Amino acid sequence: MTTLEIKNLQVSVETDDAAKEILRGVDLTIRSGETHAIMGPNGSGKSTLAYAIAGHPKYTVTGGEVLLDGENVLEMGVDERAQAGLFLAMQYPVEVPGVTVSNFLRTAKTAIDGEAPKLRTWVKDVKGAMEALKMDASFAERNVNEGFSGGEKKRHEILQLELLQPKIAILDETDSGLDVDALKIVSEGVNRVKENTGLGVMLITHYTRILRYIQPDFVHVFVNGRVAESGGSDLAERLEEEGYDRFLTAAV
Repeated sequence: MTTLEIKNLQVSVETDDAAKEILRGVDLTIRSGETHAIMGPNGSGKSTLAYAIAGHPKYTVTGGEVLLDGENVLEMGVDERAQAGLFLAMQYPVEVPGVTVSNFLRTAKTAIDGEAPKLRTWVKDVKGAMEALKMDASFAERNVNEGFSGGEKKRHEILQLELLQPKIAILDETDSGLDVDALKIVSEGVNRVKENTGLGVMLITHYTRILRYIQPDFVHVFVNGRVAESGGSDLAERLEEEGYDRFLTAAV
């Protein structure tokens, strides 16, 4: 059983004028096998939460703790966080010209496990994961995210998830830019990893459509850098009907 504990997390970001506080005391606990949907309006701090946990240098943690099985994540380097079992699927995956998908995946797997995977087993695993995500075999020889469509980028993120098998996955708006077919395939991939490995998931999204395919155990409304309300999947349905107005009014 893996547990990610976020305790009173406070985060700021440097602007042209001064440091701006984004997260104002976030408390959240995610355990193996749980899916937590983080929902909220634009600018509420959802992506800041994701990147602060992952260790993006743009964000400065000014207070609080992030613990993974009792270990202080904030004292780890970015690579150490990945080795400890954290995974971030980015909203806008970056291009890496000159590095093929196959080389990228094997290098990442080697870095996380501390040893290179056995080639025959690895080739079989990659092929199986790509087939499950309905990705053509030629995809492996393309440069990472270079010229990829939005759907291809997101499938590549889930391909990494399947092969690297982290303990906790943070999915930052993985549904953005996907048509219905791609959304189903990506969602099935997340569900498959969760079922096979007991993955804990933090799913950041604006919309409920992905929650029709990835059922959340908990839904958290994120407003003004804090969790304003938590509940079950019925809370997402209320948000679909009512929007965030009542939370925004209360936060003023």
